[in-house]
Amino acid sequence: MTDEMDESAILVEKRDGYRIVTLNRPARLNAFTIPMHRVLAREIADAEADKTCRALLLTGTGRAFSTGQDLTERVLPNGEIVVPGEALEKFYNPLVLKLRALPFPLVCAVNGVCAGASCNIALGCDIVLAARSASFLQPFARLGIIPDAGGTWLLPRLIGPARARGLALMAEPISAEKAEEWGMIWKVVDDAALMSEAEKLCAQLATGPTYGYATIKRAFDAAEDNDLATQLDLERKLQRDAGSHEDYREGVTAFLAKRKPAFTGKR
Repeated sequence: MTDEMDESAILVEKRDGYRIVTLNRPARLNAFTIPMHRVLAREIADAEADKTCRALLLTGTGRAFSTGQDLTERVLPNGEIVVPGEALEKFYNPLVLKLRALPFPLVCAVNGVCAGASCNIALGCDIVLAARSASFLQPFARLGIIPDAGGTWLLPRLIGPARARGLALMAEPISAEKAEEWGMIWKVVDDAALMSEAEKLCAQLATGPTYGYATIKRAFDAAEDNDLATQLDLERKLQRDAGSHEDYREGVTAFLAKRKPAFTGKR
């Protein structure tokens, strides 16, 4: 695969205060390849390093958000099937951890089929919007393997253990409406309105208290494993940190003056 093909698999648009990152292999339903991972990792790091970037929107082109790993990479010329553990260690797991730890909100606009590792990448984003025609699938059991890219951690926490096990074991797709009903995603919107709604949301987040948003993310992630006393201590610490930021002072001042706050978004 040429460098040009590698670059074209990930599209990036810079907007005022946020970026749109688009998975762009529509002929392969945006399935992931190693070169695609490398370009995506670079673009995510570049967005994080840009202090003017205060939100990120992740989506796909064509009929799918992404169908997960491109399985043609899993078959060697001699017909041997590659064991997937190395790709998880080098690419998927670092990507999941990086996306989760971004110091600003991450929005995912699911525009179609959302399956496999890509489904769990999407579900790991902070806010997930889905087109009404979109569907979510954990197909791993069909291949004799387990949900990865955080699937076994995310699904029970999002929808409960019974539904998570059912989705994983039965490997049946669910609709965007069902995903919303179960609390797997934030909201379903009409197909034609998906990107406008997602961009509107990102534009709103890009003018918000970015440091406060990052602190909220840290608190919720920690709560997954903390007991109540530990979480209360963490809330106290994080609240002190957020309350020392200039955006908090601006928020209080604006509230008392009955005006819209002008957050700096410094992080």
